[in-house]
Amino acid sequence: MSFAAAFGASFLFVFLKSWQQQNVVFRNYWWIMPTSMAMAFCEGYVVLQIAQSFTIPLLITIGLGSGSGCLLATYLHHRVFREPADRRQSP
Repeated sequence: MSFAAAFGASFLFVFLKSWQQQNVVFRNYWWIMPTSMAMAFCEGYVVLQIAQSFTIPLLITIGLGSGSGCLLATYLHHRVFREPADRRQSP
């Protein structure tokens, strides 16, 4: 498995996991099932690739991809499903 493929697959997998978590927390029910199916395919791919070529540099690459995917998903979910300003609770 190339490092670019490892980074991309882990990025997408954790992006979807983070997006799914946000869907559950904010009750975006229609997004839960399609996101779960995409997660299953990505998880299967990542696990299969790790089982075939396990190395420390590969794990570091996967960790960097995972962290980046989580950050982007959390940011984008907030942008896509932003609550209107008049419904926000004041601190």
